[in-house]
Amino acid sequence: MPAATATATAADAVPSPDLELAKQASALTVQETMSSEAETETSTTPAPASTPPPPHRSHDPQHNMKRTDPFMFGSRFLDDGDDVFEFNAWDHVETDDAYKEYSEQQFAMQRASPVSDFDKNRINADPARFWNLFYKNNTANFFKNRKWLQQEFPVLRTVTVEDAGPKIVLEVGAGAGNTAFPILAHNKNPKLKIHACDFSKKAVEVMRSHAEYNTGLMQADVWDVASEELPPGVEENSVDVVLMIFIFSALSPAQWEQAVRNIHRVLRPGGAVCFRDYGRGDLAQVRFKKGRYLEENFYIRGDGTRVYFFEKEELSRIWSGVSDNESPTRESTDGTSETTPDPPAPEPSAAKHESQLFEIEELGVDRRLLVNRAKKIKMYRCWMQGRFRKK
Repeated sequence: MPAATATATAADAVPSPDLELAKQASALTVQETMSSEAETETSTTPAPASTPPPPHRSHDPQHNMKRTDPFMFGSRFLDDGDDVFEFNAWDHVETDDAYKEYSEQQFAMQRASPVSDFDKNRINADPARFWNLFYKNNTANFFKNRKWLQQEFPVLRTVTVEDAGPKIVLEVGAGAGNTAFPILAHNKNPKLKIHACDFSKKAVEVMRSHAEYNTGLMQADVWDVASEELPPGVEENSVDVVLMIFIFSALSPAQWEQAVRNIHRVLRPGGAVCFRDYGRGDLAQVRFKKGRYLEENFYIRGDGTRVYFFEKEELSRIWSGVSDNESPTRESTDGTSETTPDPPAPEPSAAKHESQLFEIEELGVDRRLLVNRAKKIKMYRCWMQGRFRKK
């Protein structure tokens, strides 16, 4: 997210899937304790009125530092002596000891009280049903439009310029169109085609009923990225850019391999995957209570939808190839993944070779500290952002 937007409200600083979470986080975060009024008064020394603050500390959007490297993830660093509640957000902030201890306690509690077998079977038997209910209940008003996309993924500016020529963008997990429609709003390329696909029939209905839905530039369809089929109207080796924004985390680990193969099939040689999703230790994971744990880092939300929280090294293996000492996974009878015993001296499989066809151009961890300045609450967020290219 650009540094210019970091001075907005905490909810605005969070990519749109986390809007509701930022509003509810107060009950699950550790409050900052102010030791005394005297300490508060002397904790920071205001700059002279005649001395403007440096760009990365400016409250004025017109003078905020504009970053050119999307994977820099902002430039507002929290230094010793800073008042953590001066700004709504700080970049590159590692969790403190209190939060780490709290997180480990939460993880232990979650593992000790997993999802019941009944609920696990019920949800894994038809995950699309819960996404349909989600979009039925929330229509198009739950997520904000992702205006930060072109900053984070400059390739989207490249394919939307007037003289870009024929370009195809495939969005996986398009939801209500909060990514596709902002791209169309900035598009100047008459030869751009966006295929916006989602697992949920209701989400596709919402997109197709949108006032800005233009069949000349956009096609919305139902598609399961982990199925054996390609998206409707999309041929192999034809797509220039695939967008996967908070969608991979909705898949079971047993579905990852097939999903990556499908993305590889549709991309042209040299095509790019723009990826953003949840990272392990994010507040969204830590806040889960009893009865939500499916398996390690994989949970069921209260609305029945599923979410996974990734490690950086894990994503690198998934998209560039599984390491030889990793055990393969298979789908269990309840729809989750199980690890099978390592066979002696296995030969590399064809599936493994296929999964090694992406080059990891960028893969970063976006750690951000969001604060509620009125309630003196700190919220640690963690997202993974990557750009993968088909070789």
